[in-house]
Amino acid sequence: MKIDLNCDLGESFGAYKLGLDDQVLPYISSANVACGFHASDPVVMDKTVALAKDAGVAVGAHPGYPDLQGFGRRNMTIPPREVKAMVMYQIGALQAFCTAHGLKLQHVKPHGALYNMAGKDEALAMAVCEAIQAVDDSLILLGLSGSKMLEAADKIGLRSAREVFADRAYEEDGSLVARTKPGAMITDEGEAVARVIRMIREGKVTAVTGKDIPIRADSVCVHGDSPKALAFVQKIRAALTAEQIQIVPLRDIV
Repeated sequence: MKIDLNCDLGESFGAYKLGLDDQVLPYISSANVACGFHASDPVVMDKTVALAKDAGVAVGAHPGYPDLQGFGRRNMTIPPREVKAMVMYQIGALQAFCTAHGLKLQHVKPHGALYNMAGKDEALAMAVCEAIQAVDDSLILLGLSGSKMLEAADKIGLRSAREVFADRAYEEDGSLVARTKPGAMITDEGEAVARVIRMIREGKVTAVTGKDIPIRADSVCVHGDSPKALAFVQKIRAALTAEQIQIVPLRDIV
């Protein structure tokens, strides 16, 4: 059994430092690198891609809404045509740094509000997938298990991978509990590890209501901006190894 372990990285900006990128990288197989709209800047992008290369970690673009102040987590009303162009723009920016460092961009994972909105809105989902395909049809879409983005990818023949979250709670419909609601974040490391193993082994997760819902996992995400990101990723990797679940990049799974 194989699984990808991913983390959102490269989210510092100018003089503001966020996350423990250099410490987290040795434990993951894929990095989602911010592309300048919700976080990051050209210098941070360059540094993060270099760090990922040194750690032997596959790199993916992490495009978001143009919302630095809200960290890309505020819903925005933007027509699908504009969303497509913004996603293409951000993929291209990160792709330039990958080329400069001799890396092939592996995947694209939308960030924050864009990720959540495109997970439920068919037109937005299609815009995201068409943007990825237009830039490079060999790229992999990384989207929430059961989301509209995965359906859109299937419709146009784009490779896709199903993502689950170690540190987020789920609604009964399979969507993530909004961060504004209590219990949205899983803060107990033991609980997070147990949930991850169950999602992989049994294809189930307990929703915030207490009901078990079906879920499928190609990749497990740990948020890089979480205070416990390093502890989470260390313990999850150790648990996966103990369960004889091989940790590999997305390109080796889908």
